[in-house]
Parts: sequence; structure tokens; C-alpha cells
Amino acid sequence: MDISRIEKWEQAVVTFFNLDGWNLKWTGKGFEHYDASGFTPKGFPCIIEMKFRTKYYEDKMLEKYKYDKLMELNKDIVKLYFINDPKGNFLFWLNNLKMPKTVKMYCPDTTIWTKKRILKPVYLLKENQASKINLNY
Repeated sequence: MDISRIEKWEQAVVTFFNLDGWNLKWTGKGFEHYDASGFTPKGFPCIIEMKFRTKYYEDKMLEKYKYDKLMELNKDIVKLYFINDPKGNFLFWLNNLKMPKTVKMYCPDTTIWTKKRILKPVYLLKENQASKINLNY
């Protein structure tokens, strides 16, 4: 999946969330560590990191680096992690989520611009830790 396609998916997610009472803006063109920011339907400030996977994995991977960057931000901001995969859409509310121990996995050294892989610490989140937005059954 190339970057322009991912950007379109991110913008589509923002649009769908906004149709459901959110007030988000896409931030994907910048250098932030998240893809959207704005407000939840209850008016709380929030940021969302998004990942689009072409393969289904039961555990949802979140790089420790990404998590740490999100959690560095003001504690009053709601931090969310959205995953789309062939099974459905999953939304993790990170602020109060008990994170598992990290494991090391080989991952691309950047999101999609290289085939080089390096060992990175990641969290493997369980599907039942997410608010499932919809499932593709």
C-alpha cells in the first residue's frame, strides 16, 4: 500500500468518525506522531494514530516508540489507536489501557518507504482490549 492510498484511508476514517459526532482533523501530512486530532463526541481533546493492515493478525501490534510518543503528550488528551484489517476496525483507548510486556519483532525501519527490517520493541494488544467499531463477518 503506497502512502497516497494510506492518506486517503486516514482521511476517510476522519470523515466517518466526524459523521458519528467526533470533531477531527486529519494531521497526516505533518510530522506529528498521530494521524488525526480534535475532539471526541463528548468534547474531550484527542489524538488518533492509525494503521491499515492488509493481513489479519489476532494480536494488534503497536510500536513502543509510537506509544511512548503519544503518551508524552498532555495527560488530559485522549490517546487512541485505530487499526483496520481484513477482520474489521478496532479502536484502542490507550490512556487507561494496561499495556502488556513488550516483545521484539522485526519491523520495517520506517512505515512503508523501505524494505529494510530492524528489531523493534512492540506491544501486542488483544482484540478484546479494543472497542470494536465493526467486524467484517
